[in-house]
Amino acid sequence: MTFSNSSVEPDTLPAVEEARLTSVSPRLAPCVALQQMWRWLLLTTLALLFPVTNATLAVWQPWFAAGVGGLGAMMIVAGWLEAKRRAYGVREHDVIYHRGLLIHRTQVLPLVRLQHVETLSSPIERAFGLVRLACFTAGGRGADLLLEGLPARRAEAVKHYLLSRLDSDGDGQPPPSPPPSASG
Repeated sequence: MTFSNSSVEPDTLPAVEEARLTSVSPRLAPCVALQQMWRWLLLTTLALLFPVTNATLAVWQPWFAAGVGGLGAMMIVAGWLEAKRRAYGVREHDVIYHRGLLIHRTQVLPLVRLQHVETLSSPIERAFGLVRLACFTAGGRGADLLLEGLPARRAEAVKHYLLSRLDSDGDGQPPPSPPPSASG
């Protein structure tokens, strides 16, 4: 038996950029902004109220807190804008998730590697009607793909589709239905 490993012409490969992606829920942007706001409000309050014993540093403390608050405001706006750019796609053989504002990140998870799917939501996400869909592969500690910003009904539909693919027999078709029982 001879080993063969032929080259593949790059121009013939399917382009991920050509995949049709669906934007996540528009409610994700205010949800992310609210989550960011709570974090930065806590940090700004800590910067303002942290006890400073040095008189020279105490004079600068309000300015430092204002700087932390200003940085927080910029991060809230950046989070809002980044959340509005997120998109996902579910294809026959993979799931795609695109995110990022300055640094774009596109994750592709082949469905043949998928082992487990679960839904997650924080109280803030539930208030906005949003769910995260975590996709796991074998051997990983955490989710290999985390789809954020899906409406609850859409997340359940995608989850059920992915779980049905797990139950398929490898050819993309669901397994045959069990035969009816003789007593039934």
